[in-house]
Parts: sequence; structure tokens; C-alpha cells
Amino acid sequence: MSRAADAARFLDEAHRTRARYQNLPEALAPRSVADAYEAQAELCALWAARLGAVAGLKIATTTKVMQALMGIDHPCMGTIFASRVHTSPAAIAKADYINVRVECELAVKLGQNLPKGLEPYTRETVRAAVTHIMPAFELIEDRFADYSTCNALSLIADNAWNGGIVIGVAKPLPAGLDLNGVSGLLKSNGREVGSGRTDDPLGALAWLANQAVACGRPMTAGMVAITGSVMVTVDIARGERLDFALDGNLAPPRHAGLARSTSAGNPGPRVTRGRLWPWIPDFRLRRIPG
Repeated sequence: MSRAADAARFLDEAHRTRARYQNLPEALAPRSVADAYEAQAELCALWAARLGAVAGLKIATTTKVMQALMGIDHPCMGTIFASRVHTSPAAIAKADYINVRVECELAVKLGQNLPKGLEPYTRETVRAAVTHIMPAFELIEDRFADYSTCNALSLIADNAWNGGIVIGVAKPLPAGLDLNGVSGLLKSNGREVGSGRTDDPLGALAWLANQAVACGRPMTAGMVAITGSVMVTVDIARGERLDFALDGNLAPPRHAGLARSTSAGNPGPRVTRGRLWPWIPDFRLRRIPG
């Protein structure tokens, strides 16, 4: 067995036994970024049998603050599995996770493959591959990690802590729409609790496309990529309902969220003790001047 495979088995066992996060022990720790992604690939191979096909990719540690904390100067990539892609409105059971947290992001869907080319991908070349955009929650499975001591290579090996995503209604990407600086608004049980703006999502997508090629796992048509949180990571409580919209357009709730809807043919979800209700309504994006 390779060192990467041994690291993957260690991580798989840690998730299976619901162990608190720890950096990989010295005997298994990746020695380089390439080693870390090799361990991630081995872990994803172990998980594929029960989690399904790869449905997309995530980008992590995009801010300079987080990179400095982890002693790196680059983002990190993680894999999103098909069974962990939830369509809004979604009910997520906290008991299914060790410690789940939420990030609010812009997600994009690819309409064409992004294979290895003669030149690295750029914002312009990846934009041509995007067919749809949507608001999304990323479900962060950090297993109660101490962020101040987390090692970036161990984070990468542990699939960058991706526990899944919840995606809103996909909308075609309008020509000329500037995706940078789009505002996002988060509400908890109807009360505004956070806001922020997208920060170079196409740059993030280009980075992901290039990293995926470097790992020998290029992105393909139909995949979804989440492009970085527009605000700080938030915790979620049992029974809490989260609403996230891009550009501040929270549509009138056509689903009842935590109560049964009276609309015909759409009973909506019931309140269930010990469950979460991340819900992203339909949304619109206005064109950004400039």
C-alpha cells in the first residue's frame, strides 16, 4: 500500500467512527501538495461506492487570512459527490454529520468539458463553459477542527471538509453579466444575519479547472462548482431555517419552510425535531454596471 492509500484509510476510519478532526500523523502526513491530492483521490475512491459519482468541485481557503493561518499561498480543492448534492428546499439532519457548518456561495454548472489544453484556463475561457448559475450552501464537515492548528495538506487530503451542497434554482448565465461583486443575503428564521459579495468567482473556477487538470481529474460537462463563500462560515442549530439569495432578491416563499404549505400539490416540509432546513428560494441576478 502507498502512503497516500494509508492516509486515505486513516481518514475514512476517522469519519466512520465520528472522530474529532486532527491533522494526519507524521507517518501518514503528505509531504507536498501533490501528495495531499493523491491522498484525497484515494479517499474519494474509497467513498465512491457509497456516495456515488463525482458531481463537482469546491474551492476552499480562498482568503488571504485563511491562507496565512494555514501557511499556504493558494486555495484548496475538494470533491463533491452526487449523493451529497441536495436540491432546495432541503432538510439536512445534523445527526448525519460530526459538526456541520454552512457557507453561502455562487455555484456554476458546466456545459462542456474542461480538459487539459495547451494553455492554462483563464476567467474568459472557463466562462464560455458555464451554462447556469445558482445560489448554494456548502455543508462544511469540519469535525470540530481547531482552525488555528489545521494543516493545509491534511485539509486537502480530507477532501477539504466538503460534506455536500444545497443548490437553488439554476438560471442560464446571461451574456455580459458580471459575476464579480454580486451581493448575497443570508436570513435565519426570517431575520437577516449576514451579507457579502462574490469575489472573483470566475477566477476561482479557472483555478479549479487548472488544479483538476494537474490532478489528472479534469472537470466535465454537467459538473457543478462552488466558487467560494461570500460571507463568514456560520453554525446551524436544530430546527433552524436558512434562506440565502444572491443580489438580495429573496423571492416570496412559495414553500412554507418550517410549516406545511397550503398551496395545492405542494405540501412543503414539516418541522422535524433534530433537522435543519436550509432553503434557497428562486432568485434573480441583475446586471452589474461597468
